[in-house]
Amino acid sequence: MTKKINLFANLKSDFASGLVVFLVALPLCLGIAMASGAPLFSGIISGVIGGIVVGYLSQSHISVSGPAAGLTAIILTAITDFGAFDVFLMSVFIAGLIQLALGFLRAGSISNYFPTNVIEGMLAGIGIIIILKQLPHAFGYDTDFEGDQAFAQNDGSNSFSFLFDVLNHIQLGAVVISLVSLVILISWDKVPFLKRLKLIPGALVAVIAGIALNEFFVSTGSSLAIAKEHLVSLPVPKSFDEFKSILITPNFAAVTNPQVWVVAITIAIVASIETLLCIEAADRMDVQKRYTNTNVELRAQGIGNIVSSLLGGLPMTSVVVRSSANNNAGAKSKMSAIIHGVLLLISVLSIPMILNKIPLATLATVLILVGYKLAKPATFIHFWEKGKYQFVPFIATLVFVVATDLLKGVALGIIISIIFVLRGNLKRAYSFKKEEYEDGDVIHIDLAQEVSFLNKAAIKLTLNEIPENSKVIINAHDTEYIAHDVLDLIREFKETRAVDQNIKVKLKGFKQAYQLENSPDMGNHVSIEHYYDVAKRALVKKETVKENI
Repeated sequence: MTKKINLFANLKSDFASGLVVFLVALPLCLGIAMASGAPLFSGIISGVIGGIVVGYLSQSHISVSGPAAGLTAIILTAITDFGAFDVFLMSVFIAGLIQLALGFLRAGSISNYFPTNVIEGMLAGIGIIIILKQLPHAFGYDTDFEGDQAFAQNDGSNSFSFLFDVLNHIQLGAVVISLVSLVILISWDKVPFLKRLKLIPGALVAVIAGIALNEFFVSTGSSLAIAKEHLVSLPVPKSFDEFKSILITPNFAAVTNPQVWVVAITIAIVASIETLLCIEAADRMDVQKRYTNTNVELRAQGIGNIVSSLLGGLPMTSVVVRSSANNNAGAKSKMSAIIHGVLLLISVLSIPMILNKIPLATLATVLILVGYKLAKPATFIHFWEKGKYQFVPFIATLVFVVATDLLKGVALGIIISIIFVLRGNLKRAYSFKKEEYEDGDVIHIDLAQEVSFLNKAAIKLTLNEIPENSKVIINAHDTEYIAHDVLDLIREFKETRAVDQNIKVKLKGFKQAYQLENSPDMGNHVSIEHYYDVAKRALVKKETVKENI
């Protein structure tokens, strides 16, 4: 039975963190909508639904949902191919239904198999992406849309080379505001007096200071004044009828279009995987170490996408950038995500003119600090100290998340983790040692508790390297399971190569059910009459065979 959560138990800290997430989410919602070729308000609608609807239905205390940069290419291509936004919304509606079904089918359980080092590598990679993408905005160079995560640029450059272009487009006013914002944000976390003002987040103070500074520059005619294109650009409806026209509904007649279903399935799969990855990341960030029911999360996301499509919003996922900002701001419960959605709704309806005075440089500074906390040096040191089996998948995931995208980077990290697990499994399958005796070398091969077909190659190589005229003891005293392939390999070695090269083989601790016989000169004889029938069983009752050299 799920414990009922009191959403108002931590209202003070949740309101402050919700306010910070609202400030971070506002330009991201607009930027992702712009990059997707969709109406700007569709990004805001998605953010509102992601905050209020998904925030309420989800069991995650930290994660925040909204339009995701990982879906921009899919959305842009679909809208272009369909030639109509309402047809695309039908795909979003169907995608929501698919996610809802996946939740009831318990597909969210696959998140349990994401390795921790891969999740941490993904977070660090996203942190580096945030820093690389927000530095140009902090210097007043805003050619990229907010929320862009692509390493390769449309003009052929990349995130690193793009930083050099910034040097030719520095806006001194933006730099001043960024530095002032940085001082405020750092001071708010470090100065004891300011840390006690938890209800007033440092990000809000930085935003107010950024607006005040720029208004001062404008009023004094200073060359430091930031131009309109470097400020938040929220559409301002002039009437209620104009606002109503923003709300677009899906074209349900397009349900018979096969391409609509293809796009819907694509969105459902990509959005679900990204959500599961972000939920795992959010649970890792949660200082209270609470765990989210990922099946409930998929159902919440499905309902969220259905509602978003009915109101003209973009598809959504749980988003790491918003979630990490939420966690860093001190969120205690999912009330923070709901508050961020309510603030988005209220602000775009009531104070869009004030929001349009916020310098992008200030918001970039807030995000750069979020990125630093995701990719702080201590994380790299932690995995380095854990050894190569932890560090290599971590760093590989990080590099490929930055160089490609989140899904490809995580997929590669998981593949490398699996390879390392298999390699470690091969090494742990047996131990191999030599001891010097008066009558020659006695080679000991001690098998592990479980020896699977994956260990066949390593054991085969070891047996092939045993020199002529040796004595070999293969010990299975601690072994509960040996794969048929490995048993066959041992039997063939003992009956062929060992005989040909005068290698004396002794088997110790093998179960009678395996029916492996000893070499004539190494002890007792065990019948092999039922070997093939019995060896197919995965586990058998252990009966040790006593043998003497």
